[in-house]
Amino acid sequence: MNDFPKITPMGERGILIEFEPEISEKLLEKLLFYKDKLEEFYDEVNVEVINTYNSLLISYMFSIENVYNEVSAIKELFGEAKIGKINNQQIFHLPVCYEDEFGWDLEYISKEKNLSKKEVVELHTKPFYTVFFTGFLPGFLYLGGLDKKLQISRKDQPRMKIEKGAIGIGENQTGIYPKSSPGGWQILGNCPVQFFDKNNDPPCEITAGDKVKFYSVSKEEFEEISERISEGIFQLKKENYEG
Repeated sequence: MNDFPKITPMGERGILIEFEPEISEKLLEKLLFYKDKLEEFYDEVNVEVINTYNSLLISYMFSIENVYNEVSAIKELFGEAKIGKINNQQIFHLPVCYEDEFGWDLEYISKEKNLSKKEVVELHTKPFYTVFFTGFLPGFLYLGGLDKKLQISRKDQPRMKIEKGAIGIGENQTGIYPKSSPGGWQILGNCPVQFFDKNNDPPCEITAGDKVKFYSVSKEEFEEISERISEGIFQLKKENYEG
C-alpha cells in the first residue's frame, strides 16, 4: 500500500492511526472501512474505535501489554484488507427553524456574505451533508458539504451558552449542538430533534458516513414537532442512501 497510514502508540491505552491530511468523502470511506475492520478484529476485546476527519483512535479499556505486537497486528490487518463500499448509510431529513428567535447570527451572515436571509436559508437547506464524525460533545455532528457562499469564520469571542439544537456554521462546516454548551459557531437556526440519548442503543442514531438534509419549518411547526417529540410520537424521516 503506497498510502499506508502512520500508526503510533498514544500512552498506555491507545493507538493512533493517521491517514493523509485532508477532508474528503473518499478518505472518509477509507476510514470507515478500516474502522469496521478494526471493530471486527477487536470484537471480543474491550476497545473503542473513534474516527476524526483523517485518523482513527483505538482506545483500550486496559493497558496494552505489548504495543509493538499490537501495531504489527494492525499493519497486517490493513495490508490484507481491500477497501469496499460503506454499507447501511442513511439520509436523515432534519427540520430547522431559521426565524430570528433561533437564527442569532443569520443577519450577520446575511450582511457578511451579501445575501438576503432567504438566500442564506436556501443555500443551507440545499445540500445533502455528509456526517464525517461526531465529537466535541456526545452527538455533535460535524457535517461537510457547506456551500462555499456560506463559509464564514467562527466568532472571535465564543458565547458562554449555545442552545440545545442550535445549527451553526464555522469555516467550511456546519454542525448541530446536541445540548446546551459554550460555542463559537455562527448560529443560523435550531432543530428540535434529540441527537443524543444515553438510554438509547446506540445513543446517537446518526453516525459517520450518513447524510443529513435540512428543511425549513416555521416557528409554529417547530413547536408542534417539539411537542410530538416530547410525547414520543414524532417520526424522524430517514431513508437508505444509495451512493
